[in-house]
Amino acid sequence: MKKEYQHIFEPFTVRRMTMKNRIMMTPMGTNYGESSGEMSFLHINYYEQRAKGGVGLIMVENASVDSPEGSNGTTQLRIDHDNYLPRLFKLTETVHKHGACIGIQINHAGASAQSARTNMQPVSASDIPSKAGGEIPRPLSKDEIMRIVKKYGEAAKRAQIAGFDTVEIHGGHSYLLSQFLSPITNKRTDEFGGSLENRARFARLVIEEVRRQVGPFFPIFLRISADEFMEGGNTLEDSLEYLKYLEKEVDVIDVSCGLNGSIQYQIDANHFPDGWRSYMAKAVKERFGKPCVTMGNIRDPHVAEDILARGDADLIGMGRGLIADPDWVNKVEFGDVCDIRKCISCNIGCAGNRIGINRPIRCTVNPNVPDGEGYKKLKVNKPCNVVVIGGGTAGMEAACTAAEVGCTTFLLEKKPYLGGLAAEISKIPDKKRLADFPNYMIHRTNNLKNLFAFTNTDANVDFIKNLKPNIIVNATGSSPLLPPIPGLHENIDKEGGKVASILTMINHVNDYPTDLTGKKVVVIGGGAVGLDVVEFFAPRGADVSIVEMMPIIGNGIDPVSKVDMGTLMKKYGVHQMPNTALKEVRPDNFLVEADGELKELPFDYGFVCLGMKAENPVLQQVKNAFEDDQNIEIVNIGDSVRARRIIEGTEEGRNILNTLEKRGYL
Repeated sequence: MKKEYQHIFEPFTVRRMTMKNRIMMTPMGTNYGESSGEMSFLHINYYEQRAKGGVGLIMVENASVDSPEGSNGTTQLRIDHDNYLPRLFKLTETVHKHGACIGIQINHAGASAQSARTNMQPVSASDIPSKAGGEIPRPLSKDEIMRIVKKYGEAAKRAQIAGFDTVEIHGGHSYLLSQFLSPITNKRTDEFGGSLENRARFARLVIEEVRRQVGPFFPIFLRISADEFMEGGNTLEDSLEYLKYLEKEVDVIDVSCGLNGSIQYQIDANHFPDGWRSYMAKAVKERFGKPCVTMGNIRDPHVAEDILARGDADLIGMGRGLIADPDWVNKVEFGDVCDIRKCISCNIGCAGNRIGINRPIRCTVNPNVPDGEGYKKLKVNKPCNVVVIGGGTAGMEAACTAAEVGCTTFLLEKKPYLGGLAAEISKIPDKKRLADFPNYMIHRTNNLKNLFAFTNTDANVDFIKNLKPNIIVNATGSSPLLPPIPGLHENIDKEGGKVASILTMINHVNDYPTDLTGKKVVVIGGGAVGLDVVEFFAPRGADVSIVEMMPIIGNGIDPVSKVDMGTLMKKYGVHQMPNTALKEVRPDNFLVEADGELKELPFDYGFVCLGMKAENPVLQQVKNAFEDDQNIEIVNIGDSVRARRIIEGTEEGRNILNTLEKRGYL
């Protein structure tokens, strides 16, 4: 163990559970379960990888105490019947053999359930949806409340029987107990509404029933949204008041925050710094003297160590960080922190998949979330030379994966540095976390003895032939899309001009004044790239407009970023102009059309962010040069196929394993 992390690796005991370190995997839905609500073997494997990785406590994602009424997903785990016990026991048995403790979060979704999935109207404290535009629930009667209280107790007892070391009651994040605790969703006038004590009554009854069922030696965690970060919602001070009615039988308080309408705080947006939430845990701990969990974009082990050393919290919660790298804990304890594949908080493969479109979770930086890095056990059975053209994240993933299974690999990059578009975008201040991924990939590239990276190198055919390739991977990325709009090519990216593409904006990112009060900024393109520009300029006081041809600004982006950007645009008064088409680019204004009317949009700074297009300048030459050699496989991956997101390029880079297998090398 490295001395600088002694607080992380100090054991932690609560009642009869002892964790070997202070890292807790926080509960996050995965969509890995069976449609029946049973734990799948894929699911068990996913948690086993994190247990092998050294985590002290795994808190399994929320399990329904009362389905279908209380279910919040299509493959959510269930713990409301004894027939779910065998697979849950298999899970705890599997995790325990790796030295990790394991708990499970028990929950009722309330108004966050969906009738399309449950065939029932959702229930809640009152008839108020859990999010804007959500279904209207019906208020629970007192008898129904007492029935659900019993369900929580029975679920906790099942968790104990299944071999879990602890149980966590979910009292936050716009689920049922949260809906009673929050004045936003609780408008009752009986003993379960009104005052803080009344709003806390349901949660208190649940905690007391859980304690009655599990006995005196079993730890109980309670997760709360300590600050709801919504107008009219509970503040941190409010939560400190209602906790005095709840804390007696609770052993550890898991101090989270945010509701559905403030999800960018609940599932941290990428611009929040590491450990930003710890002040909330500190306040709870100081008030009640109870051990607390904190979380919030904690990627750097030094930040985790400092939080524990200061006494702000007793446990560090990591969720997405352990999706990205299940071996985070072992790498901190035994390895080099440069080997950590840090989560970049993009929220695309995790929240974007599961919450946004009901897919199983994936990860932008980890192309095999359930199985980890077992592929490294594979080795080539005969010599194989792999040439990768393009040193962005897709190309580096292909090159590293090939080298890790024994190929002699050559990576060719025409720029003086590796990293591609990810490295460029990370120069925008609020996107700096993105740099962690190309930096990790460069470190991985440099550590592989059989991977030879050439920068400042054009991938011409003669050079490639000299490397005697068996497999050639084209990963040359993308460039800004500049369609034939009148005036666009004449005005964009000109020296001294006012119209810029995203790459030119990035290259001058440090040149823009910090105070742009009175200046007009117009952004053409309401996708992720255009929103990055808005995020940069709006807080600087500029009068910002964003123009999008489609009906929706931010279409297709993950739900966390969508809410975060919506909040930012409202805060800074950004003019949103959907259903508006760019017709002409002029030196100091854009001519746009909406509802059949033409309008001039003057600007001091104009940006055209209409997306990216595939860039593959040498692919056809390479195909022509090697078309007669049937022993050479040529593959095209990432943005050079079609401009997309980093996640697709990473997956396609790892898929070089399929090419190697097809050609008989593995």
